[in-house]
Amino acid sequence: MTKKLQRKLLEQLIRGCAEPMLVAQVDSADWPVVLCNPAFEAISRAHSIQKQPFADVIEKLIGRELALEISETVRASQETSLAVDLFGREYLLVLRPVQLPVDSPNHFYVAYWRGAGGGTNVDGEIHRELVKAKRRIRDLSRDDPVTGLLNKHAFHDVLVHDWAVAAREHSSLALVAFQLEDFAAYLEVFGRHATDSCLRRVAQAVRRCLRRASDVAARVDDSTMLVLAHASSEAGVTEFAAKIAAAVKELGLHHPRSKKARHVTVAYRVAVVPADGDERNADVFLRSVLEG
Repeated sequence: MTKKLQRKLLEQLIRGCAEPMLVAQVDSADWPVVLCNPAFEAISRAHSIQKQPFADVIEKLIGRELALEISETVRASQETSLAVDLFGREYLLVLRPVQLPVDSPNHFYVAYWRGAGGGTNVDGEIHRELVKAKRRIRDLSRDDPVTGLLNKHAFHDVLVHDWAVAAREHSSLALVAFQLEDFAAYLEVFGRHATDSCLRRVAQAVRRCLRRASDVAARVDDSTMLVLAHASSEAGVTEFAAKIAAAVKELGLHHPRSKKARHVTVAYRVAVVPADGDERNADVFLRSVLEG
C-alpha cells in the first residue's frame, strides 16, 4: 500500500513539474520509459511513450550519435548534461541516476530538458565547454584511441551490466565478433598509419549498422571488433552480422594481399545465449566468442 501511495505522489509531482521530464527503468531490458509528464509530451510532440525503449525515444529526438553517447553514460551509472537542439530551440538535457534505498531492487534514470533562455550566451558556452572537457576525460578511459569504439575494459563493464539485466529478465544476449581478414598482411604492406585509418573506416561502418542506440560496439584487440545486443533469434543476429560484413566490403578498401578478395573484408562469429548466473558466466560467454 505504501509503495502504491509513493508512486501516485511521484506521478503527481512529475506531472506538475514545469520542466519536460521522463523516467526510465534501466535495470530492465530495453530500459522502458515508466513515467513522463505533459511538458515532455509537448516539446517532443510524442504521446504514449510509456514502455517504449528509452534509447529509442532519445534517438528519435536528438539523433543517433548523442543517443549512443547517452546509452554509454547510463550504463556507466554516470550523470551528464548536454546542450541539444529540439525543433529549433536549444535545451540543456540533464540525465541523473535516481537515488533509491540501498535495498531497492530497481534502478532508474531521470532525464529532463531545461530551457536555455535562463542564462546568458556566455554561461551557455562555458557550460558546453565544461561538458566537452568531462566527455573527453571519460572517453580517454573508455574509448579505443584508434577507432573511437569502446575499449576492451569498458566493453567488459557493459557486458557484465547487460548480462545482469538480461538474467533478471530471463532474456538472451547476442555477441558478434568481427575479425579483419589477413590483417597482418595489410599492416605489412601499408604500415601502421594507413592501417589505423582502415580500422577507423571499418569501425564507422560497424557503428552505422547498429540497429538500436542500446547496441554496443568495441575493439578488443588489433583486428577484432565486437557487437553486443539483446536478442532472441540467432537467425536475426546472423542476418545483422552479414549486413555489417557487407557494409565493410562495400568500403572498397584496397588489400592486395588478401586471400579472400582484393579489398578489406571481415569474418564473423555469432553467439546468442540466455543470460543466467553471475559475472563469471558473462566472462565465459565472452571467451567462447573470442576464442571461437
